[in-house]
Amino acid sequence: MKRKRVLAVLAAGLVVAVAAGLYWFQPWKLWVNETVQEAVPVAHTTESAVPAPKKPTIVATGELTSHEHETSGSVRILRADDGSLVLRLENLDTSNGPDLRVWLTDAPVLPGKDGWFVFDDGAHVSAGKLKGNKGSQNYPLPAGTDLARYSSVTIWCDRFDVSFGAAELTKPV
Repeated sequence: MKRKRVLAVLAAGLVVAVAAGLYWFQPWKLWVNETVQEAVPVAHTTESAVPAPKKPTIVATGELTSHEHETSGSVRILRADDGSLVLRLENLDTSNGPDLRVWLTDAPVLPGKDGWFVFDDGAHVSAGKLKGNKGSQNYPLPAGTDLARYSSVTIWCDRFDVSFGAAELTKPV
């Protein structure tokens, strides 16, 4: 009788451990892609009877490099006529994962494993949860974001404190 109780407790503990591991690691996301395709945000002028879309100004660009996971695509930060800023990921291709975020940071983009963990050491602004691991997406930045303080963008896994990929930002000439 005592042996049956021990086996039942061990079996229940194993089920709880497996369930917790599945929740924590979410391994199915490695095989599930989420593609999001958003158009470039445009402002509409009201100076004429038919408003014409106005393209935002590009204030910074960068190319994504791989860190913890193979990552490619480009980053643009756009400024609308009203002064609002949008961080745009274009042709993003990375792995899916738990609790992925898009961060504007002051950390340098280091190659390889050296760059995996540096982005939460300094200042960063979260642009929000990653909408999809593939495609082109827009992330409005908070009002008052001072771009002079930030030099890079990372796809950050908040669950495991690691960068999936990052881009060094440069200002267009």
